[in-house]
Amino acid sequence: MGKAGCVTTFTASTAATSRLRNPASVPGEPLAAVRLMSLMVRSRGQPGLAVGLIDGPVASGHPDLAAADIRAVAGADGATCAVPPGEACGHGTFIAGILVGRRGSPAPSICPDCTLLVSPIFRDIGQGTPVATPEQVAQAITACVAAGARVLNISASTSMPSTRADRELEGALDFAAHNGVLVVAAAGNQATLGSWVITRHPWVIPVAGCDGGGRPTWDSNLGFSVGRRGLGAPADGVRSLSPEGTTRTSGGTSCAAAFVTGTAALLWSVFPSAGANDLRRALIGGPRRSVTPPLLDAESAYVTLLAQAQAR
Repeated sequence: MGKAGCVTTFTASTAATSRLRNPASVPGEPLAAVRLMSLMVRSRGQPGLAVGLIDGPVASGHPDLAAADIRAVAGADGATCAVPPGEACGHGTFIAGILVGRRGSPAPSICPDCTLLVSPIFRDIGQGTPVATPEQVAQAITACVAAGARVLNISASTSMPSTRADRELEGALDFAAHNGVLVVAAAGNQATLGSWVITRHPWVIPVAGCDGGGRPTWDSNLGFSVGRRGLGAPADGVRSLSPEGTTRTSGGTSCAAAFVTGTAALLWSVFPSAGANDLRRALIGGPRRSVTPPLLDAESAYVTLLAQAQAR
């Protein structure tokens, strides 16, 4: 978390930038915990169904990403990883592996046939926790929507309010909602109770981190926005890709958000005529009053959308 003058900055919302998690994790366990494996048998995602990754640059030359359709959004700066790759590239590549890694690789590889639109907000310059400004986040949201993304995955969080920055981000999120683009955002890893401009927006699905038992991780942010219309997803002991061509085990709410984003992309691949509101309701369920969200249940969302499709 940091400031540059009066500019609010956003930090990456995954533990991949700061600490490793349980190295003995089993790759299939996070997928089983949210009942994703049956849906992954039904679909690999649809080519052309675009997921916007608002994160760091991606090492697309990784052997387990070589077959993926990964594209830099037009006008995006910093989409190339440095040599040697820095933390921003490590962050983006890790999340990309969860989404579009090769099936059969150590990564979750939820929707490998989907198109990944990369709009980096974190620059691969130097080391340390990647940061971005609200303006960069808002521009990336707008650019991904304009490029045809159906789902956005946002891995950034802040606790420093800024009225002007809030208005710009709200406008970008309104633009996504107006175009029927689902927005999934990491709740953040500051162990706080509350919300911020992105997770507070009524269209956004905020995602808290959960451990292997489905309980919130100690550092995941919670609050009414997350509890009432958000979800929990795996955020501990997740194994995915490292830009050096290998793998790493990590966690955090960025990992959790990617599980929800990948599920949404698979559901839209199976039910292409479903509306954004229908898909969103199938994912998050009915209204509730809590600061702790339920765990993502991909199979339940599939059953809900199947019943709707059969009733048409």
